[in-house]
Amino acid sequence: MKRVALSAGGALAIGLAVTGSVRAQMAVFDPANFQQNLLTATRTLEQVHQQVQQLQNEAQMLANQARNLQPLDLDSLTRLRAALARTEQLLDEARDLSFDVTQAQREFARLYPERYSGEVTSGQLQADAQERWTGSLEALRTAIRLQAQVVENVADDETVLTDLVGASQSAAGALQAAQATNQLLALQAKQLIQAQQLHAAHGRATALEQARTVAAEERARELRRRFMTSRTPYTSESVRLFGEGGD
Repeated sequence: MKRVALSAGGALAIGLAVTGSVRAQMAVFDPANFQQNLLTATRTLEQVHQQVQQLQNEAQMLANQARNLQPLDLDSLTRLRAALARTEQLLDEARDLSFDVTQAQREFARLYPERYSGEVTSGQLQADAQERWTGSLEALRTAIRLQAQVVENVADDETVLTDLVGASQSAAGALQAAQATNQLLALQAKQLIQAQQLHAAHGRATALEQARTVAAEERARELRRRFMTSRTPYTSESVRLFGEGGD
């Protein structure tokens, strides 16, 4: 009987020990602490996500900057300069009055005088007339050659314009767009310069021809004056008819 009682007591003790252990284990889980840890983990995850997003934005900004700094793979300035050089060469080769202001004034005063003095020889009058004719011819020739060159450049301008418009529309960044715009402006400036050159050459030819007409009138006046003043005056002489006063 006593042994049975001890066994029952031992079993009760063991049961109480197990129950206490289970309660101890259940007390380790703290819902409030778990919720706090969960919130902390969530905030940390959000911060990591924000940092990742910020890095992605910076990477995109750097990529955009790289595109904006990428130069345009088209250079039309060399072709534009070459076209202007060809028209300027035609003007430099002109053999009429110089386009230099001082020299042009000096040559014009010599070849197109307001009045000829009596000291100028007839040979010089003829030489000046010949030089004026040559100058007018060369001025017309220069204007025609320059006009032909400008028209020839128009075909190349159309190609340059097409390339620049295409490059502007497909520009990857701000630098490419700006460079394409600058080259379009350069093309427009080149065309304006050529128009001014052509206008100057045509105006020069017209002015020289008009001046040559005026100079020809002055030359004719001087020749007429010399003819009138240098001829032998008429003197009357007696004339005997056949059979009068003779043998």
